[in-house]
Amino acid sequence: MKKRTYIFSLLFLSLCGVVIAQEEDNIGTETVTVVKPYSPTVSDAFKIKSSPSLNDSIVLQKKKINYSIFSVPVASTFTPAKGKASGVEKTPPPTLYNSYASVGLGNYNNALVDFYTSREFNRGEDLLDFGLTHTSSRGDLDSTPLDTDFYNTKLNASYAKKDRYMDWGAAIGLQHQLYNWYGIQSELFSEDEINAMDETQNYFNAEAKAHFHMEDSYFKSGTVLLRRFWDAAESAENRAVINPTFELPITEELITIAAKVDYVGGSFKNSDINIFDNQGEMKYGHLQAGVNPSLLILRDDLTINLGANIVYGLDIENSENNFYIYPAVTASYRVMDENVIAYGGIEGELKQNSYHDFVDENPYVSPTLHIRPTDQQYEGYLGLKGQLTSNVGYNLKGSYMAENRKPLFYQNTVNTTRTDEKSYYYGNSFQVFYDDVKTLGVFGEINVDVNRNFSLGVNAEFYDYDTETDNPAWNLPSIKGSLFMDYQITDQWYMGANLFYVGERDALTSVALTNNVPPTISYAPITLDGFFDANAHVGYRFNEQLSIFVKASNIANNNYQRWANFRVQGFQALAGVSYKFDF
Repeated sequence: MKKRTYIFSLLFLSLCGVVIAQEEDNIGTETVTVVKPYSPTVSDAFKIKSSPSLNDSIVLQKKKINYSIFSVPVASTFTPAKGKASGVEKTPPPTLYNSYASVGLGNYNNALVDFYTSREFNRGEDLLDFGLTHTSSRGDLDSTPLDTDFYNTKLNASYAKKDRYMDWGAAIGLQHQLYNWYGIQSELFSEDEINAMDETQNYFNAEAKAHFHMEDSYFKSGTVLLRRFWDAAESAENRAVINPTFELPITEELITIAAKVDYVGGSFKNSDINIFDNQGEMKYGHLQAGVNPSLLILRDDLTINLGANIVYGLDIENSENNFYIYPAVTASYRVMDENVIAYGGIEGELKQNSYHDFVDENPYVSPTLHIRPTDQQYEGYLGLKGQLTSNVGYNLKGSYMAENRKPLFYQNTVNTTRTDEKSYYYGNSFQVFYDDVKTLGVFGEINVDVNRNFSLGVNAEFYDYDTETDNPAWNLPSIKGSLFMDYQITDQWYMGANLFYVGERDALTSVALTNNVPPTISYAPITLDGFFDANAHVGYRFNEQLSIFVKASNIANNNYQRWANFRVQGFQALAGVSYKFDF
């Protein structure tokens, strides 16, 4: 009964569904808007966390296998040799000696003496040095009846100390030079006048120096110079120079402040040689105080130093003072690594002139000079330097410089009315003439290291001068050049040579016409010929300590005039011996 009732219920429901479906066919149309597009997703797969264990008699069980080696002894007579590293032949280090001595003699009675010794203390932290050099000549020249002797002797001693944060040192030096004012025109004077001349001049110099350098400090370094210079004509000069330097790092840049205090003062017993009557002592004194701040900028291949040089100058004797401001800007740029480096700058300074410096440049000056500083307003320059190849270097530079009160040398007047103790008023000495000069210059240099034993270099300079007075730049050449060579031929033989050329120079001679009323001076410009001078040396080393050498000077035997009426010695040869030792 229940089964029949279930069947009838199913039939009833089926009929009702057919009727309803027929009725909904006429319900009309309807728009359906899909709000969210269909985006199916993939559900994570169900992972079995553990492997089921099999308990089936059909699965085969693995059997454990034991392996063994069947060894059979074999007789052998082979014995391996022990390995040995291949030896490398070592070059013995050179023996260093703390002392050196050299002596040489040559024609014109030329002599050379050179001695040097050095001592270290406290494991190299302290160093004590002594040095003595002497060069002299007592030969005569056919071009003058006066003595042409000269000699130059120097004695130096220095002490240096280094520690972790500071190194410093001090040195003292003594020097004696002898020169003769031998450049007279002998046809202008009688034999008695020549015999009465005292043409010998002696220069003496005593100086003390000190330097120091500090690490990890704003006060970075400094130098001090004290000098006393005097001569046989009762001239005397004092010089004191102090140069401290400070460094201040600011972010990535570095500011350097260099200060300077420079004093020079002295006196000459006699007045200007152009004055007919000697009016007695001339005094001079100049003080400079300056500061040079600069900012160093480093950017990859570019280096720039921006600064200025500010100087206060005081003429003590004349009570005159002035402030000077000079540019101090330099820059360099690596165009092609080490092959091409472009550099340039514009710099100026108030250059302190001194009697000592004038004598170094021209020992035949008269002790009647006017000492003034040179106002170098600016020097602008551009250049290229670098390496053409790994062993060829070069440097090319063009420059333009403007200077006020540039010192130029020209001959003193022949003034026989003077009765000074020393005979420098016969047109055989030089005075200093200050002129405003603008100089255009070109410089070129090439250095070649053919190999470690042979080096060669050549350079040339060209100048064009423009003076305020429209006079020539007295005794300044327009062309200069030099060539040098060093060659280590073998372990024993070595040699070297240098050749230099100085072009024509304009000079000025003058004579005091005392018969005129009033007396006048007659000037006559002259031209000094250019000259070559070739020098060479060759040496032989018997061992590390003993060697001999031969030097030749003025090989072309050219008696040229370095200064007007001052001819040099002809061909000179000097032979000597050198010895190294521990003292």
